[in-house]
Amino acid sequence: MTASIPRNDGPGATSQQSQPRPALNGRLGVAGIMFMVIAAAAPLTVIGGDGLLAIADGPGPGAPVGFLIAGFLLLLFAVGFVTMTPFVPEAGAFFSYINVGLGPRWGLGAAFTALVTYTAIQVGMYGYMGWALNDLIVFYGGPSLPWWFWAFSILLLVGVLGYRNIELSSKVLGLALILEIAVVVILDAVVFIQGGEEGISGTSFSLDAVSSGPLGIAVLFAFAGFMGFEATAVFRDEARTPDRTIPRATYLSVAVVGVFYTVSCWAIVEAWGPSNVKEVVSQSLASDGNALLDTAELYVGSTFRDFMQILLVTSLFACILSFHNVISRYQFNLAGNGLLPKTLASVHQTENSPHISSLVQSATALILIVVLAGAGLDPLVGVFASMAGISTVGMILLLILTSISVLNFFRRNTTARDGRVVTTYLVPALSTAGMCVALYLVLSNFTMVTDKSLLVSAMLASVPVIALVVGLCSRMSSRLVAASSAEDGSRNG
Repeated sequence: MTASIPRNDGPGATSQQSQPRPALNGRLGVAGIMFMVIAAAAPLTVIGGDGLLAIADGPGPGAPVGFLIAGFLLLLFAVGFVTMTPFVPEAGAFFSYINVGLGPRWGLGAAFTALVTYTAIQVGMYGYMGWALNDLIVFYGGPSLPWWFWAFSILLLVGVLGYRNIELSSKVLGLALILEIAVVVILDAVVFIQGGEEGISGTSFSLDAVSSGPLGIAVLFAFAGFMGFEATAVFRDEARTPDRTIPRATYLSVAVVGVFYTVSCWAIVEAWGPSNVKEVVSQSLASDGNALLDTAELYVGSTFRDFMQILLVTSLFACILSFHNVISRYQFNLAGNGLLPKTLASVHQTENSPHISSLVQSATALILIVVLAGAGLDPLVGVFASMAGISTVGMILLLILTSISVLNFFRRNTTARDGRVVTTYLVPALSTAGMCVALYLVLSNFTMVTDKSLLVSAMLASVPVIALVVGLCSRMSSRLVAASSAEDGSRNG
């Protein structure tokens, strides 16, 4: 099968194929795709996990600024991402964009990096899920079982839903998402209405608060909270009107998630007071508690806290399911391009889903969970934190490569630029520079995230880079470049 590689010699031009490329189809609208993307962001999980870690290990009361910075940088990134979307006809998100902008070799490297990045965060979420579900069961008087037991149980359910039609997953994620956003909005509102512990102020956004601890930690966990936002492009083939749906869903997802994270993290700070919040959250984490649930009980009541604890588990489930769908579609599109075994590009006749790819993804997650469980790692520090660190480095690396791809594509295709300097050059350049700064902040504070030695932390941080190099140097990459050059020659001839 001839690989379908978008060419760089004109807007949206693609190489010829020897046979039709397998494709999914569906009728997802802006709301449906937003549900998939925001569910992957897992708002309740991020506030109760990444947000608290950003406060405890980062600048304390200044932690909301980390989410503000990440949201702003991703909005800048989205400008070039959306502007290039009409010229990237294939689903596949980062892989497809980098393939068009920088060529097949870099595209394959990005594909490997993306698979490692999303697999890492999904496996990390299985660790978090196993811990949270066991905590919930024990809270209600049930038996305490190993985290991996619950992880295996959830993996089975996710595998069944992932095998089915995407619209079923969208409905499940939509319901879970509405409930989890609702409880956090209620908590935020009550905190601000009651005036918090020390009175509502803008202390969190002051220079003193931002510089009170490592801002890089807050930025790292903030980016981890946005993981999966570019999945708007992954579901391109299943969108009702992709040229309109994808841009709208991308902008809305980043804006909604960015504002939600920033305000909710700020509410936690105000709930305990800027002068006390770092100590309160740190003590809660040290005792295996959850300051978000404690805040809910303090301001709204124990019944509300219990309901939020249940929704924390459903939020984790929605996140894992969403990542499962994203990874299976990454594999599906790579197989459709001849980069993975073509069996992975099979479409189920009745479910219209990438069922084989979904099964392979479930098997991959199962193997990794078995390995991590066999190593006796702690589900939060050993599994979740380490995997979140790997995925954050991978995500920012992909964001940088995609921004460079946008710049290079419009530099080479002047007709596609159509006189638009701001959206095709200026903003993507700012995005590239901003992402490089963010990557520096993340790497310079990486040992604090993993809680491991410099050597181990460096090995974990290098995993996405190694995946990129493997893709760049693989024999498949060389064949793709040769095939692309041959097609260019035949066209020019």
